[in-house]
Amino acid sequence: MSPRPPRQPFASDWFFPAATLYAALALPASVLVLFGWLPALPGLATPAGHAREMLFGYALAVVAGYLLGPQPRRLLLLLLGCWLLARLGNLLWPGGALALLASAVFAAGLAWRVLPRFIGAAKKWRNQMVAPTLAGLALLSAVLPWQSAALLPSDLRLAGLTLFAALLFFMGGRIIAPALAGHAQNHGWRLEARVQPQLEGAVLLLFGGALLLAFSPWPLPRRVAGGLLCAAALLAAVRLLRWQPWRYGARRDLQMLLLGYAWLAIGLVLLGAPLSAGHEPPAGLLHALTVGALGTLSFSVMARTWLLQRLRDANGRRWIHPFALLLSLAAAVRVLAPALGLDHPGWLLLAAGAWSLAFVALAMLFWRTRHGGSRRSERHASQHAATS
Repeated sequence: MSPRPPRQPFASDWFFPAATLYAALALPASVLVLFGWLPALPGLATPAGHAREMLFGYALAVVAGYLLGPQPRRLLLLLLGCWLLARLGNLLWPGGALALLASAVFAAGLAWRVLPRFIGAAKKWRNQMVAPTLAGLALLSAVLPWQSAALLPSDLRLAGLTLFAALLFFMGGRIIAPALAGHAQNHGWRLEARVQPQLEGAVLLLFGGALLLAFSPWPLPRRVAGGLLCAAALLAAVRLLRWQPWRYGARRDLQMLLLGYAWLAIGLVLLGAPLSAGHEPPAGLLHALTVGALGTLSFSVMARTWLLQRLRDANGRRWIHPFALLLSLAAAVRVLAPALGLDHPGWLLLAAGAWSLAFVALAMLFWRTRHGGSRRSERHASQHAATS
């Protein structure tokens, strides 16, 4: 018998630690730069740079780590190298050739390796929606370096937030629903409402409509887009309640995933309600979606995936999951402090410190369990999402 070829490394082995360290260091540093307490990094000198690095620096690296699955080592090193060069270029020479080229190559490589899986293997239109969503995010990540010298246009900001919210809604649901159903079965009861395909399809259509209307130059279509996002928030909340979140008190990993999904519903309301009233959403409110939903869900998915791959137990290190509560603290502070008139820099530093501490803890988990236990087999969670 010929020996088996060596197992290809998982993208999560590389991108999860890289994204976690970047979240722990770069994003809080942007707060200190804004206050003038650190030497100015050109790419973090504006709120637009902070938002770009959170969404298309940190979050897109998490997406790559989760969706790429096993890949040839050379390809992973190339993609990771492009991601690192894009971060370096965006931080030091925003709008320069390095940022533009590296961002474009990383986005193209991610799309090249992931999109065919969803287009070719997905049997239902809802699953195929991942392809245009990821393609839109890849395109924005390649385009946004051109916008680094100024504030992001409101249509690009709304498009990016809508695309990430759609991905969180879909992928989050495909991770949470089977995990909850498995827990229920192990404890002798049946969860009837799982993926909830009709509700899922309705919300994806609402996201699609909001995304199309986001680029309208007239105020009325943008107000309609805000209403569609509010409707999506309502249906996301219904989906969450039908999962019966009060029944999983013994599972810390599931509790944190459900908390992130709750933040998604809240964040969509806080994004959509001002738009439906004809106003641009205040920056503070957007942190419910970016820090609360995106931060909590990405943190929980990375921790859970890492532990399943190495220990075959999502609660193999139970101490890590409560650190996700720090992200809820950070989100609550960023949302409530401006509304309550609490504009002292200490509140912003509290939010940044809570965010950073959570990701420092996650980096410690990755380091301590880097060689631990058996790996999962070739099946990857993203493939389940594509073919279910």
